[in-house]
Amino acid sequence: MNKRLLAPSLLAADFGRLAEAVEKIEKGGGDVAHIDVMDGSFVPEVSFGQVVVRSLRPLTNLPFDVHLMVQNPERQIESFAQAGADWITFHYEAAEAQAKNGGLSSVQLIEKIHSYGKKAGVSIKPATSVDSLKNLLEFADIILIMTVEPGFGGQKLIPECLDKVRELARLRDQLGLNYKISVDGGVNAQTLDSVLQSGVDIVVSGSAFFNGSLAWRN
Repeated sequence: MNKRLLAPSLLAADFGRLAEAVEKIEKGGGDVAHIDVMDGSFVPEVSFGQVVVRSLRPLTNLPFDVHLMVQNPERQIESFAQAGADWITFHYEAAEAQAKNGGLSSVQLIEKIHSYGKKAGVSIKPATSVDSLKNLLEFADIILIMTVEPGFGGQKLIPECLDKVRELARLRDQLGLNYKISVDGGVNAQTLDSVLQSGVDIVVSGSAFFNGSLAWRN
């Protein structure tokens, strides 16, 4: 089995001490820094922008997984790529909405991310099915399954969402593809075992990582 990656989410860190939070990710066994970008439109709150990513980039060699929880992801890709993102993940739901208004499709967004030399991720909310992604799987590097409603930390994991992880793992084997499967939301000491057993490759954890209750293992 390939090594599972831990991606602590800076959304759960102390915003006034982000440099220390990045150091804690490195010392705590984190493999990736997960950076949630919220625009106050796709989700109610606002979080990090390009300036924060640019400021943190010199502090670590860890990959930055920038998760765009934004209404118009195509407007943000270039600037976050230039700010220091290594992986850029957008929401399928936002991409489909903008495509209906003349914007880029999900496949075109993946191509745009790749044009900057970055890994491309596609995320889906709890209500969105894996079937919606079938035409994207051969292009994406990462599929991010939200196991809570996006936009707020500290929510309880929705167990049924792990069925999507199992389905994506089955499809990957069946189709001979190479995307990584990530889970984000409600991963803590009580839910970690079920998440790992589902077949996930990348585990995003916020509150449980930063409060020290997550006992990470591969």
